[in-house]
Order: sequence, then C-alpha cells, then structure tokens
Amino acid sequence: MRIRVALVAVIACSVGLILVPGATFAQASYPDKPLRLIVGFAPGGSTDIVGRIVAQRLSERLGQTVNVENRAGAGGTLGADAAAKSAPDGYTLTLGTTSTHAIAPGAYAKLPYDPVADFTHISLVAITPYLLVVNPQVKANNLAEFVALAKSQPGKLNYASAGNGTATHLAMEMLKDAAKIDLVHIPYKGNAPADLAIVGGEVQAVFGSMPALLQNTRAGKVRPLAVGSAARSPALPDVPSAAEQGYPGFEAALWLGIMGPANMPKAVVERLHKEISSIVATPEFKAAMDANGAEPIASKSPEEFREMLRGQVAKYMGITKAIGIKLD
Repeated sequence: MRIRVALVAVIACSVGLILVPGATFAQASYPDKPLRLIVGFAPGGSTDIVGRIVAQRLSERLGQTVNVENRAGAGGTLGADAAAKSAPDGYTLTLGTTSTHAIAPGAYAKLPYDPVADFTHISLVAITPYLLVVNPQVKANNLAEFVALAKSQPGKLNYASAGNGTATHLAMEMLKDAAKIDLVHIPYKGNAPADLAIVGGEVQAVFGSMPALLQNTRAGKVRPLAVGSAARSPALPDVPSAAEQGYPGFEAALWLGIMGPANMPKAVVERLHKEISSIVATPEFKAAMDANGAEPIASKSPEEFREMLRGQVAKYMGITKAIGIKLD
C-alpha cells in the first residue's frame, strides 16, 4: 500500500512537470531549502503581522525557514507582481489581501497581473474588520460627531491609507460616499507608516485594519469611532459598528490568504494547503489572531479560495466603479 501511495505521488509530480513549462520537479522531499513569503507592505502593518505569524508556524511544520520579504509600494501590488513572476516551484509564496487581489483589479487602469489567472490560490488564513480611528485631538467621540465635524470643515480633514487602491483607501472612500463628506486622502506605503502618521498628528483619521491599530487603540494613542464589520468585534466590544451608527449595510473588512505563482505542482499545493489548514485550526494560531483582532479562517480547498476570489473581484469592481476610483 505504501509503495502504491509513493508511486501515485511520483506520477502526480511528473504530470506537474509535463504540464507546467519551466516548473521545478516537485520532489517528495519538498521543501529541501528555505522558502520566502512576499508581503507587499511595510513591516509592522496588519499584513506583515499576520504574515510573520504564518511564516513562523509554517517554518515549524515544513522543517525549513520561511523568510518574510517586504516589498512595499503601489498599494501592495509591487509585491504581488513579484510573486506572480517568480518560479512556480513552491519556494516563493505571497500573502494576498483584499487590497492586492480584490480591489486592485478595479482600482488600477493597468494592473501588471491577473489576480486569478496569474496565481495559485492555496488558502485563506484570516479575516479582520476595519476600524475607524481618529487622533485624540480630533473633536469627535463617535461616528456621528466625526461626520458632523467633516461637514463643518469640507476638505480640511486628512485621512491616511496604506496606499492608493488599498482596502484602507477604499474603506474611507466608501464612508465618504455614504456620509457625503469631503476628506483629503494622504497615501502611505503600508499600514504601519499610516498608523504612525495618525499617532503623530500628521493626519486626523484612518479606516485601517484591526491588527495594525489595536495596540495604539488600547493604549489611548488613537480614538476608535466605528468598526467596519456588520457586528461589533470581540477585540473592541464597546466600539459600535458603522451599521449601528446609521449606515446599514456598510461593511469593510480585510481578508488575507496564502498564494503562489500560477501553475505550482499539485503535490506542493496540496502539502501547503494541508499544513496551512492545520496551522489555522490550532489554539495557538487562534490566540495570536484574537490578540490582533483577527479571525482565523482556512479555505476548504484551493479551488474554494479561487472561487471566493472571483466573487470578490466582481464585487469590488462594482464598488470602485460606483465611487469613481481609478489609478494609473
């Protein structure tokens, strides 16, 4: 029986070699060298935080180091593009997000990659609601007061984002559209520098993802006004949702998932999906996500993740078109 299983594995790997031009043979010893996980944002942001947690646990399960490589810029699309153009041998992965793979196709006029066709989709790992916060000097204690303040000073308040076309950019643009307010967008190269900007008073607000904002929120360095999920977040149970505060149907959240270049060997994809699913199911990973205001979630299969992404692309194509976001 063991011999039969081994033969099936070898045949599967061989088929991958025949069908995928330029792909490296997926040996039974995979991985036999370190991997890299490309994160398209600066260190310290939400994607980086989750990426490093996943990389550490994946290193333990694979028996090889998984090095995090930050390639910030262009709303995370530089890193995603680098991953898409890497060898599909299983040694280069990326942490795809709502920004890089769902919003970017509708936001950028000339995106250098196709979020579906140019990637192998392995599994989701986490989802987290967005959180609207302001600098403590801003005279607003809830969403209604913030909207009233913005309406009294049109074009005077600034907000930060992790970059043009990112989910943090779109979340605030969605709020601007819903509340009919005028705010000035200041893009940064990732959540971490955007959060530093609001703590330092360079900008007045940010609608960012929970992992990057939670520590400063709990420390009182920023004031939370609303969460973007339909319901309140267990991480900040006293902060009402935007929907609760007069914007029914409003929803802004970030999902994160592990991907690789298109045409990765099937055996490698199956191995990675199995290991990532096991990681996400552990109490330790749940505790790490809870501490950062995120919810662990794994895709049942790579195919399920791929189909989910197709739906997300279609959804955000409609939103970016309705709001009028179009970047070069």
